Amino acid sequence: MTIDLDGRGTRSLTPGEVLLEVENLSVDFDTRHGRLRAVDGVSWRVRAGETLAILGESGSGKSVSVQALTGILEMPPGRIVSGTARYRGDDLIAMEARSRRRVVGDRITMVFQDSLSALNPVQTVGRQIAECFEVHRGLSRREAMRRAAEMLDRVRIPAARQRVKDYPHEFSGGMRQRVMLAMALALDPDVLIADEPTTALDVTVQAQVLELIADLQTDRQMGVVLITHDIGVVADVADTVVVMYAGHVVERAAARELLDHPVHPYTEGLLGSIPSADLKGHDLPTIPGTPPSLRTVPSGCAFRTRCPLTVAECASAVPPLIPVGPGRETACIRRTSEVPGVTIPHSRLAAGGA
Repeated sequence: MTIDLDGRGTRSLTPGEVLLEVENLSVDFDTRHGRLRAVDGVSWRVRAGETLAILGESGSGKSVSVQALTGILEMPPGRIVSGTARYRGDDLIAMEARSRRRVVGDRITMVFQDSLSALNPVQTVGRQIAECFEVHRGLSRREAMRRAAEMLDRVRIPAARQRVKDYPHEFSGGMRQRVMLAMALALDPDVLIADEPTTALDVTVQAQVLELIADLQTDRQMGVVLITHDIGVVADVADTVVVMYAGHVVERAAARELLDHPVHPYTEGLLGSIPSADLKGHDLPTIPGTPPSLRTVPSGCAFRTRCPLTVAECASAVPPLIPVGPGRETACIRRTSEVPGVTIPHSRLAAGGA
């Protein structure tokens, strides 16, 4: 696919090309309790045409990792301790702020879960989208508004030419997410980072938003990084999954392999807790306990205090990611080969989230 940059040259995305690669990223926060580590040695990559899902409970470090690499993390109190985040070979973390801003917002864009607070309430949605074209492409106000209407139409907002004059509060939650997608995709980015984009939307609207992202991705071959706690969303759209717990990556695999046969006990617990009609009249399986706070992360494997397989050795050192099969890695000393975990019927994956 060739991306037109309105007179600034063209970029070509090759299917399978690595667009964004994060290696050994660690992020600390300075707090009144001392320095606490929120992200510890995280690595992942997303390719052209691929959807990477970063899965985990709240507090696992999913959002902090992408906020750090895009430059929107508040520093201080945040602090990038180590790591690189290479966009097509250039390290975003090492860039000067001005250079990074030229990439993030143009070649890499983001969609957040709270569309109402992300949009300016005193500007029409058309003006907010048009500003992308004026600032990044140098278009005239009139041409930028025309392109804004085209983008609203592209994300399937009815009567787009009229609705460019409306304000955010005049749209439903699902339609506001479409507006956010129109803003994020206006400049034909190479990578879209979507942070819980379907949270608080009903199931029907959620499916529509995910389908829209998938359709636009097919048209553009962009890479998508989807941050989520919802396994149903992962089952619907992901190609590759990275599972995070307490700031660490604990499992990495192709989506279908991970969903069919999870290896890490934490991933097993997430999949096993999906509600379904099959469990009617029975207690819903859960992972015992709660995720640790940054102040009380256990020594060794952070999951060991909630894990049914824990042994004394689990407390001695943080387990590294080790290969357990073709293209699969897990961080568990009890799982050193690809063994079948909890097999989840596909009907349950389609019906629920964790």
